Amino acid sequence: MTVQRKHPAIGGVLYFGFTFALGLYFAFAAIQGDYGLFRRIQIDAEADALRSELAILGQQVQRMENKTHRLSDEYLDLDLLDEQARNVLGMIRADEIVIR
Repeated sequence: MTVQRKHPAIGGVLYFGFTFALGLYFAFAAIQGDYGLFRRIQIDAEADALRSELAILGQQVQRMENKTHRLSDEYLDLDLLDEQARNVLGMIRADEIVIR
């Protein structure tokens, strides 16, 4: 005589349910977690923004180094010196007209 089961084995259902839930958890962590895909995209975007800011700051540093060199004792640019002195002191020549 064979005995037929009318209900599925509860152990198998629990095993597959647990495995499925664990798979869902790891899939969620891989996408939304601290080290997931969305965080990676956010970090890449921040890195691109910082690289562009670094390039802008590099250009500003080069401009300032150029001005510093042009005002140094080794190489004196009289036009730049005149411009900077007028800018700092707020003075103009007698033959100039100021338009505001």
